[in-house]
Parts: sequence; structure tokens; C-alpha cells
Amino acid sequence: MTRVAAAQFAAGTDAAVNLDACLRAIDAAAGAEAELVVLPEFCNHLSWYADRAHARRAALRLGDDFLTAVAERAARHGIHVKIGISLARPDGRTTATSLLYGPDGALLGEADKQILMGAENDYFDRGTSESPVIATALGRIGMYACMEGVISEVTRSLAVRGAQILVNSLNSFAVDEASLHVPVRAAENKVWVVAANKVGPLLPEDQLPQIAERLGVPADRLHGAGESQIVAPDGTVVAIAPPTGEALVVADINVTSADDKIRPDGTDLLGARRPEIYRPLAEPSARAAGPGAATISAAVVAAELPLVREAAAAGADLIVAPELADFTVEQARAALAGTSAYLVFSVRDGASHHGVLVGADGVLGRQPQLHPTRRHPWLTEFGARQTIFELPWGRLALVVGDDAVFPETFRLAAVADADVVAVTHTPSEPWELTLGLAERAAENRLNVVAAGYDGDGEFRGACYALSPDFTLWTRWQGPFTGVISHPVVSATVAGSISLRAVLRPAQAVNRDVSRGTNLVDGRPRGPLAAATSGME
Repeated sequence: MTRVAAAQFAAGTDAAVNLDACLRAIDAAAGAEAELVVLPEFCNHLSWYADRAHARRAALRLGDDFLTAVAERAARHGIHVKIGISLARPDGRTTATSLLYGPDGALLGEADKQILMGAENDYFDRGTSESPVIATALGRIGMYACMEGVISEVTRSLAVRGAQILVNSLNSFAVDEASLHVPVRAAENKVWVVAANKVGPLLPEDQLPQIAERLGVPADRLHGAGESQIVAPDGTVVAIAPPTGEALVVADINVTSADDKIRPDGTDLLGARRPEIYRPLAEPSARAAGPGAATISAAVVAAELPLVREAAAAGADLIVAPELADFTVEQARAALAGTSAYLVFSVRDGASHHGVLVGADGVLGRQPQLHPTRRHPWLTEFGARQTIFELPWGRLALVVGDDAVFPETFRLAAVADADVVAVTHTPSEPWELTLGLAERAAENRLNVVAAGYDGDGEFRGACYALSPDFTLWTRWQGPFTGVISHPVVSATVAGSISLRAVLRPAQAVNRDVSRGTNLVDGRPRGPLAAATSGME
């Protein structure tokens, strides 16, 4: 077993005070007998500057007094230390950089942040190189920072290149970092994640009241959200800090358990990926399609025709049923007669598994499953692309069966300008519903509707609707709770066989989480080039 730790603390504009906080955290982790400690992002200076020149003046240099002190403290205790800082590069670039120091104080690796958030784009240069996977005595470590964990590419690339422990330094006031973005990266890649966030003000205290007023949010919501945590490869949070106050969380982990990528049915989670069909993800994209309807009514139903009829008659625009529902396409069409509803379910077609889109007039389209699965031994023929269907209220993508566990599937739908995704599947691991589909909606700005029976034969349905409150640095419409991109979730409860909810197709047009940061168009080039060539 390996003992790891995540430290959270505040950092302001006084470098000496910030250094003391870093050294105090390293000392505390060593006192807890941790072999690795992760510190937050921007440990050297508050991430707020007058201009780009100010940011460079405040940045550290490799080998300077601040970083030498961190390296020496790592060596004093014989501990690995991951720290996030701003770094003045000799070539004139100023980067937001993760550094990993070894137990002898040597610098083992560095990674420049590839996805900058909001005002960071004004101060820093975006990283253009892949984050390395670093072989250490503890295992293979991959580094990332904050916004890089709000979408899937950087962490996915680290996992497919063999990382066992992902270490994340955050500088975030978003409460959905801890509830969604941090744990999902562990579960979807079957790796350990150790994440350290800030507490205290993330903006200059003298400017906080004015900034909060302009945004329409309480000033204390612009503090670091804390909840630093350690997450197991199944998405279980094994240790978590409180949302406020300096703290250290520690856990003993079995690093090699991250080498097991096998799902309950025997499918290799990473081995089943299909890089050849992900090539559209590496191409530049910008939303071209206009917005869909402001709202539509969606329903999820168990695989029973009377429930389909009931939902259609009640005015549902979209109905989703579990995969391989025990009724025919003709029966489905008849159940929709006289309504404008559309139904999605799936059928076996020889050696293929097809999602089917049915209306009152018949079949409007099919989507073959894209990825292999041991769950269906007969499935040997796969689709080559993600298709988008134009409907009166927006653009619909179908996700079939175990395609739902691959972040790449939903990314393909997003770059093709989908508004809504219908998922007809069989969830076999708890994270798929609690984390996976919620993240697919959040990171792609997609409304997601999913229906299936779980491994125990219980019906599980959920709708993940986009919220109209999303873009930061514009005035918030409703009460600000600290949630930035987490969708509005409606899920079936035990014993229920159907659910209705409201979706917002038009909200899929807005992908700008902050100024200069687009969740879809800002996909990092390095990880995508490797992922789509199959050369991870």
C-alpha cells in the first residue's frame, strides 16, 4: 500500500506567506507518513493580475528560492511533492505549470496547463505539449490542473499512456469539481486521483465585493471550494476535506489496482476504444448549427409498450426505452400513432446492435453501436461514425449500449452539433449514472436522456438537462450555489418505471464556460492527436 495526501490552503499575493503554507502542508503530510502530497494550483500567487507583465513578474523560475525551498523540504522528508505554480520560462512564455519533485528533491517532471480558464488566457501561455507520464518509485504518475479536469481529453490521454495515479492541483470555487469532475476522471479511466483545491479568496479581497456584485453572486462563493479528495478507480471518494479551512486528507491506496481496466462483463475499458473513429475530434470545430427549441418534454420508460403509449399521449417530445426492449419497431410505431413523439430503443440486427429512432410514421434513422463489448458476444460489426438526426425541436444523437461508457462517443456528438443525446443502454457499474452521464452532459453541453436496466434487473432512467445559468463572468440569472456546469438531474427512484423531465436544447449552443474558454472548441490538440492515431 502507498500512502498519499492532498493538502488545501489559501494563497494570496505575498510569496513568502504562500511558501510557508506550502512547506507547512509538506510537513503535515510527512508527519502523516504520506509518500506523496499534492498541493493546489497557483501556490505562489493569487491568480489575478493587473496585466500580463505583472503575471510574469510574480511567476517563479526553476531553481529560484521558492522552488528550491519546496525541493529541499521534499528531500528532508523523503516525500514526493506535486505543486501547481505560475512559471516564467526562459523563452519568454509564462505558463501555469505542474511540477513533481521526488523524495531526493530532484525535479521529476513538469506539465504546462493546456486548457486555460477565463482570465488565465490574459496572463499565461497555453501548454502545447502532452503532460508526461512519470515513472516513480510509487508508480506511474500523471499530472493535470483544474480546468484540464473539467473535460476528458488530458486525463484520458494520461490513462491510456499508462498512468496509475492522476494528481490534480485546483484553483476553483466551483462545488461541482468535488461532486463530479474530480471523481469521474478516476471512474471513467479506472485510475486513482489525488486532487488538492484552494480555500480562501481566489480574487483580491479589496475587489471581491465589486466583482461579486457585477456577477450577481455572494462574495464568499468566490472563495476556493476546498473538498480536496482522494478517489479510487471505481469513483469512490475514499477521503475528502471540508469545503472551508486549511486541511490535509490522507489515504492508503493500492496503486496497482489501477492496472485492472476490466469491466464486470470482461470488457477491457481502454482496450475497447476505437481511435480510428475519433478522428473528427482532432479537427478544428466551431458550432455551426443554430439553436434548437427552448424546452422540450422528455420521458424515460421501462421496456413496456403501455408506458410508451402513455408518455406519447401525455405530450412527450422524446421517449427513451432500454436497449433491446422486447417490442418490435412496428409495435413502437403503433404506440406513437397520432402523436408527435419520437421513441429511441435498440434492436439486434444480425451481428450489429442498432439504436432506432421511431416516429408515428415509422423509422427515421438508425445508429450502430460503435464499440465492442463482451456483454454481447454476437456483436462483431460496428458503426464507423456518430450520426446526428434533425428533428423539429433540435439535433439528436443516439448512444447505444456500452458506447455510453466512452467519453469519446459523446464528444463525437458534440462536435457534430448535437443538442440532445438519447442513451439506450444497460448500466453495469454505479458510476455510469451518478458520474458518467452527468459529466457527458456537463463537459459537452448536451442534454442527455438515458434508460436501461442495471445489473440487478432494476429499471434506471435519468434526464440530465442543461441549465441556462452557465457562462461565468456574466451575471447569474438564478441564485448562485457554486455549481458551474453540472446538469440538472432528474432520476428514477426505486420501484419507478417512468420519468418525465424538461430538457433545454437551445442551451447546447452556449459552450463558453468563461471568456476564452470553450468546453468543446477548446479541446487540447496534443492528447487528441495521440488518441486519434492510436499511438498513445
